[in-house]
Amino acid sequence: MNIIITGSLGYDYIMDFPGKIADRIMPHKIHKISLSFLVNRLKKQFGGTAGNIAYSLKLLGMNPLILSAAGNDFSPYLKFLSSNKISTNYIKVIASEVTGSYFVVTDTEDNQIGAFYEGAMKQNSVLKLQSIDEKIDFVVIAPNDPSAMIKQIDECNKLNTPYMYDPAFQIDHFSPHELLEAIKNCAILIGNDYEIALIEKKLKINHEKLVYLTSIVVTTLGNKGSIIEFNPSSPPHKLRKGKAGFLKIKPAKVANTQDPTGAGDAYRAGFLAGFLRGLDLVTCGQMGSVAAAYTVEKYGTQTHKFSKEDFQNRYEENYHQKIKIS
Repeated sequence: MNIIITGSLGYDYIMDFPGKIADRIMPHKIHKISLSFLVNRLKKQFGGTAGNIAYSLKLLGMNPLILSAAGNDFSPYLKFLSSNKISTNYIKVIASEVTGSYFVVTDTEDNQIGAFYEGAMKQNSVLKLQSIDEKIDFVVIAPNDPSAMIKQIDECNKLNTPYMYDPAFQIDHFSPHELLEAIKNCAILIGNDYEIALIEKKLKINHEKLVYLTSIVVTTLGNKGSIIEFNPSSPPHKLRKGKAGFLKIKPAKVANTQDPTGAGDAYRAGFLAGFLRGLDLVTCGQMGSVAAAYTVEKYGTQTHKFSKEDFQNRYEENYHQKIKIS
């Protein structure tokens, strides 16, 4: 099964702040914020939404094909992907640009403040799904250049290809109409609780109405697990009526929390590895939680490793059920 992963490719500069970001914020002064943090650790890692999701999908036995642009400094990352047997055939290297970069500060409570320099990601809008030689079974539209995301949604609709929609930190770059059309036509809408609330605010609708707009809504809650909502009586891609289903997914246990960066991308990979194998939604969500647990235990977003057998055993330890990943 070929899964096209769109989104960003980038280098992550992850910094640890040995305090609480909230302690530095004065509510009566938020009209003019000027903050600086003295950090005690800095690591440069391979990252980006497309790279992160593809990496964990490959560990889970899937075949991700990355469709994204990278810059003239991408050579080490390219070698890393190739060494992990992740296809690089549809990564376009832009000689005049550097690869995108994410600079993030993480505090002792895993709160984060970050900024992403897009670099070569600006060229993602010139890439086409029609350039993929392999049969396309599913597409992940992860955060990247907003114009590229709009184009990819249109291509998926024209090709009648199901897609996961993950607007995340680009939500404010879309008009209400663009958001609505993307959500109505997607197979899965995913975001954390803040992002889902921001979508509702932008569309001026309540949560119940949002759930009725598409087939599946996944809300991630960090170390509190996730929520999966759906309406089984309604076909996908249509405005739905009736009562929606609600599934609360418990988080998987972690041995330690080194770095939460990339946990959401790992969750997406775990969820999709189950979903595209036709497993039930509870199992999909629990697979997402296990994948995320591996990530937060390592510093960086593509530094964790596991075999399919390791993953199956850890799943059983957490949820007291057996799964088989072929």
